[in-house]
Amino acid sequence: MTVQFDRHYLVELQVSAERVSQLRRIIAAHLRHWSLELHIRPVCQGVEELLTNVHRHVGDDNNCVVELRWSGRHLTVSVADNGSEMPRLLSTGGGGLSRVMALSDSWGTCRTAEGKVVWFTRYAKEPRTGYLVPLPPLPGGGEFRRTPVVVPDPAPETAAASESDPALV
Repeated sequence: MTVQFDRHYLVELQVSAERVSQLRRIIAAHLRHWSLELHIRPVCQGVEELLTNVHRHVGDDNNCVVELRWSGRHLTVSVADNGSEMPRLLSTGGGGLSRVMALSDSWGTCRTAEGKVVWFTRYAKEPRTGYLVPLPPLPGGGEFRRTPVVVPDPAPETAAASESDPALV
């Protein structure tokens, strides 16, 4: 039986430095809830880049919408803002869209009536939950609990003989 996945999260916000870090934690929580732990770091870094660009380039009137959508195969993240200037991929790299491109499988931009949307996707197939079921202990797992072996001290006769015979030293 195939279960249809269509997970969706949407939030409207005005971008500030505090909101970027707060939204990063919210997105990480959603990805954990969707069992997409392996994607938390790159997705959060990509969202942080896009929101930082909104804050830097749109200015004080930087209302935007962040949307996550997971189909069971692809995770799509989009940031829509009310800025009219379309983003450009700079040849110098190092940040912005260059970083988003490096963190994603595909990305793009689209002009809208209100501004623009910048999006990226990552291949994120359905997680296997079979490994989350507790397994019985492996055989021999209790062997580490054996009591330590006591090593006897050397015989008192050999210790006394070595002290009296200086040639053996």
